[in-house]
Amino acid sequence: MTTYRDRAEAGRALADRLTGLIGESDVIVLGLVRGGVPVARVVAERLGAPLDVLVIRKLGMPWAREVAFGALGPGGVQVLNEQVASRLGPDDIAETRRREQAELERREQLYRAGRPPLDLTDRTAVLVDDGLATGATARAAVEVARQLGARRVIVAVPVGAQEAYEMLAAEADQVICAQRPPEFMAVSAYYEDFHEVTDDEVTEMLTATA
Repeated sequence: MTTYRDRAEAGRALADRLTGLIGESDVIVLGLVRGGVPVARVVAERLGAPLDVLVIRKLGMPWAREVAFGALGPGGVQVLNEQVASRLGPDDIAETRRREQAELERREQLYRAGRPPLDLTDRTAVLVDDGLATGATARAAVEVARQLGARRVIVAVPVGAQEAYEMLAAEADQVICAQRPPEFMAVSAYYEDFHEVTDDEVTEMLTATA
């Protein structure tokens, strides 16, 4: 098991597994904000492909927000893990959804900065995150990408849980996961530097590659 120095190093390791996409004109690399963007930036540079973002908000349990019962994406997409969500009442689900929807809309407005909504019609969408724990966020991202017209959807992560990998393999056209530790811990355990990526960092990366 390899520990990455930071998200940029993880991006380089991931890009090594995606070189088959170099030269394909329909490829677009989408970072799942915020932590996936520094990884996606490196991948996009290596592939010579455009970089953009896909805003997905995890729906976390009220008493343990890292435990997801679902996720939201642009365009009203909602993915629920029924087994987990069944532990909540409708009011808790509605309140969490309202809060995360507001944050999703704020980030969409900030990161898109006047650019038109994503149009993935007939594109190969490479969805990049810094890791895969439950897979709820990535699963929502796959559904969003398909609704936005993507012809092919590839999920690419530097590290992920085997169970999440298998679940996504049934949803996406391809899943690239550089490491699948048998005893998966939190994604942060596989990074020396796993600082919280800020809005300013995301917008700076998008501006630099525009």
